[in-house]
Parts: sequence; C-alpha cells; structure tokens
Amino acid sequence: MALIQFTRNYNDLSTDAGFQFEFSCDRCGNGYQTEFQASTLGTVANALDAASNLFGGVFGSAANAAHNVRSAGWEKAHDNAFALAVEEARPHFHKCKRCGHWVDDDCWNDDRNFCKDCAPVLEEEYSSIQVQAAIRDAQEKAETVEYVSADKFKQKIVASCPHCGAKVSGGKFCPECGKPLATEKFCKNCGAQMEAGAKFCAECGTKQ
Repeated sequence: MALIQFTRNYNDLSTDAGFQFEFSCDRCGNGYQTEFQASTLGTVANALDAASNLFGGVFGSAANAAHNVRSAGWEKAHDNAFALAVEEARPHFHKCKRCGHWVDDDCWNDDRNFCKDCAPVLEEEYSSIQVQAAIRDAQEKAETVEYVSADKFKQKIVASCPHCGAKVSGGKFCPECGKPLATEKFCKNCGAQMEAGAKFCAECGTKQ
C-alpha cells in the first residue's frame, strides 16, 4: 500500500456531484483548494432520482440500485480523486524532515530545507527581536517614575498637546501653540499639587 500523504491537514469538500479538497499549512493554517472533479456516478444517481420522482416504478428501482453502486463505486472514485488532489496540492507544500509537518512556501526556510519552526530565518528573527525590544523599552520608559527633588512625584508624559491637540515627541512646551504640555504641576519641596502658572506653592510657600 502506498504511503498516504496529508492525513491530518485537509478538509474533504466532496459531495455526490464531485470531489474537492482543501489542504492547509500545519504552521500558519493557510490553505490550497484543489480543482473540482465531477463525479459521473453522482450525476447518474441524481438523474435517476429525478426520474424516480416523476415516474416511480422501474426508475425508482434504478435509482436505488445507482445509490447502492455509488456506495462502493463512489468510494473508489473518491480515493482516486484524493490521490489526484494530493498530487495537485503537493507543489504548494513542503514536508519538514525534522518535525514531519506540511507547510506552505511562506513557512519554509529554503536555505535550511526545514520549516521555519525548526529552522527560523535569522533575519526575520532579528527583526522581530528588535521590535519586541523596542516595545519593552517603551513600556519600561512609560512605567518609569521621573522624580522631582523629593524623589516622590512623577511627571506625566503626553503624546499630544492638551491645549491644541498637536502631536508632540517630547519637551515641556507645545511646538505649535507654545503652551506647557504638563497639565499637572507639583511643588518641588512638599509635593502639593499646584496650578500650572503658579510661582509659589500655596502649601509651603516655596518658590518654584
């Protein structure tokens, strides 16, 4: 008996009218749908069914006989159709010798002759690592508390001006309207909240 390929990563879309299969990549799930193969047995059975509904009698017996034949003949035709479908789909997939998975071109490392799970493409990995590192760096900076003299209070980081809505990338004042970006101000001595334009703390009197 020949080795059966694609035993776990296909969907059978076949009907009485014909055969069709959908094969999918074990890694990403993308698929390839084969061409529809019409079934002669299914066509005959459907025609006899229609005649049976109209005339009954001998046509009804013929329809039943056709379905009985289909149960054996259709299965054989189905097996042959699947074998043809495998050959049709095979050029679009690669079988990894290390893990046994069938993967499509996007998930295959041509240089290593393995799937990308077993042999990742280093350039893609480096790029992904750089992105993840940048995200972690941004998260750490966003979570970092910027302390004033008493080392207790933080400065709010904004991405747009609270006055005009312009995008900002840093600094204390908006490059569009010139107004201060911080909407909250705290005393550098006691930490009490102050109005943005205040020069002295209302709580301790310290000049800011």
